[in-house]
Amino acid sequence: MEKGLYTIKQLNVKTIMKRAMSIINYDVLWDRISNFARKAGRVSTRPVLILWFVLKSKETSKADKMLIISTLSYLVLPIDILDAKRLPFIGWIDEIASLSVTYQKVCKNITPEMEAKVDAILDRWFPEYTQYELIEG
Repeated sequence: MEKGLYTIKQLNVKTIMKRAMSIINYDVLWDRISNFARKAGRVSTRPVLILWFVLKSKETSKADKMLIISTLSYLVLPIDILDAKRLPFIGWIDEIASLSVTYQKVCKNITPEMEAKVDAILDRWFPEYTQYELIEG
């Protein structure tokens, strides 16, 4: 059998995940996230950046990493189930659903350090943002 060709029996989930993780170009994904952030704004970008840091964490399971990669790729690549250009509001529902489900699934991996890094990046990308205080009266 030629190198690189496998039967279904030879491939298991671990092998598939290991190969998939090795072909991800994190620099390109980060560039796409940065471009997405400029269009989406600070509030919409925050969960995306948190997912990015959970993805890069060594404590995150490979299954969760694959879920995050799938979600981020779907969000920033020009592939869409519901086209946002034809259906402006409805076209974002699939991205929002994907992001929400993934965020809820991996939120156990979010640390205060990750949140601080995300806030620092958002402050750099969106310097005009002002956090408001609640004044009790």
